[in-house]
Amino acid sequence: MSSEATARRQGLAPAVLLTGLIVLALVLRFWRLGDWGLESDEIYTLRDSLTLRLDNPRPLLYFLNYYLVRPLLPLDELGVRLLPAFFGVLAVPAFYLVGRRLVGTRAALFGALLLTVNTLHVYQSQYARYWSLVFLLSSVYPFAIYLAVRDRNPRALALGLVTGALAVLAHPVSLLLVGGLGLWLLTELRREHLTRLWSQRSVRWAGGLILVLAGLIALRYIPMLRAWIVGHDAKTQTPDHLLFSPGGQGVKQIGLLLAYVEGLTLPLVLTGTVGIYLLWQGRDRSLAHLLACLLIFPVAFVVLLSFRTAVSPTYILSTAPVFFIGAGVILDRLAGVDWELRPRWLLSATFAAVIIAAGAPTLISQYRDGRRYDFRGAARWLDERLGPGDVVFSDQFRTMTHYLRGTQVQHLSADPAPLMQSLRVLQESGRGGTLWIVMPYSSRGGHRTNPKLSSFKPWIYDNCQLRNAIGVARLDFRQNELQIYSCPPTAPSGATRPIRALSSP
Repeated sequence: MSSEATARRQGLAPAVLLTGLIVLALVLRFWRLGDWGLESDEIYTLRDSLTLRLDNPRPLLYFLNYYLVRPLLPLDELGVRLLPAFFGVLAVPAFYLVGRRLVGTRAALFGALLLTVNTLHVYQSQYARYWSLVFLLSSVYPFAIYLAVRDRNPRALALGLVTGALAVLAHPVSLLLVGGLGLWLLTELRREHLTRLWSQRSVRWAGGLILVLAGLIALRYIPMLRAWIVGHDAKTQTPDHLLFSPGGQGVKQIGLLLAYVEGLTLPLVLTGTVGIYLLWQGRDRSLAHLLACLLIFPVAFVVLLSFRTAVSPTYILSTAPVFFIGAGVILDRLAGVDWELRPRWLLSATFAAVIIAAGAPTLISQYRDGRRYDFRGAARWLDERLGPGDVVFSDQFRTMTHYLRGTQVQHLSADPAPLMQSLRVLQESGRGGTLWIVMPYSSRGGHRTNPKLSSFKPWIYDNCQLRNAIGVARLDFRQNELQIYSCPPTAPSGATRPIRALSSP
């Protein structure tokens, strides 16, 4: 009876801990969810969720917003973020259930803890895009297929195929994990293993189905990738951002990888990498090999693609579960070793605290400003001061247009020529209109800044006056402050003021 009671307690403890993590994930992902205005790509989610398009390469979230959220709630700041937050919470138990099959209960719980409080995952869960859904599905489908091959489990294979198809519909970059699985199969399974597997009828049927699906996916997404690259080359879409990462081949690729590591935090990435190495050194070499392939193939593909066209660090977010699994393994090993330290869990808890503390300033700061520029607040301030003949230029002009209803907002670029032209037209009209500029503040020189701003800013300082700065102080190194400038066409005395041209730097 005593051993049965002990077994029940040991079985109950993980369930209680997982429930606590789910509750914590709910709090972190839903707290202040609708408090911040839309920013950046969130405006595209709103647009595509209101009007569905069959040719959209990533339709799943928009489809769910249109049919599940829109009939119940307006698709406002809260409405478009509800599903990403829900998927972010759901990722915690899904990761645990998969991780338990791969590395054991305790390691899966440690990984789920780090995932629950990870600043990047919390941010993507509160951001009105599809990345929390991509993470959720990427935490399931490649590992379900791996378990199907390892354990000859047809249910796991069915789960992997279904969640894999949904992952591709969430975003095509999820396909890159299929490349990692293929690389693992080619390098892990020997010829006799493949022959034995292929002798099974169910495996042949599954292989044929996978080939058919791969063909359909290639027919759909390769032309899309080509059109996307051509569109970037032709610059058919006006860019939203005045600030961006430094360019130059080599520097761009390093910046891409550093941005990804910084988002996950360096301690998590290092710990996860060492965890994969420990698996390789131990009895789980096959799993370590899989994790390495799931990391190497997508990262290499995106880095190579970045030499040809613009990419984002979020394109490799599907590889993030690898690091959480590896970090969970390390913490599990530390908790299982007798260091003559009491309590035995103290060392693993300390390492977990170090990993969590690395992202704590950013996590706390995200609840201060949402890690967003407050274009909604800027629009409210401007709306009370705009005159009939005023002209507005803004960074992220689509977002500002959404909040400044009835006002035509112009695209702000680092070229002052459109500003000079608009100011000249206002001056010649004699109606006394004002040119307004809304732009992000950057105090770090060329870091994440268009190099042309070094000559563009002096023109603004010579012809305009700073009227307001909208932003909240953060605890980390980021700054999400917007500055609003007014550029009157006439001097205060009423005399015509000459518009100063841009001087060479």
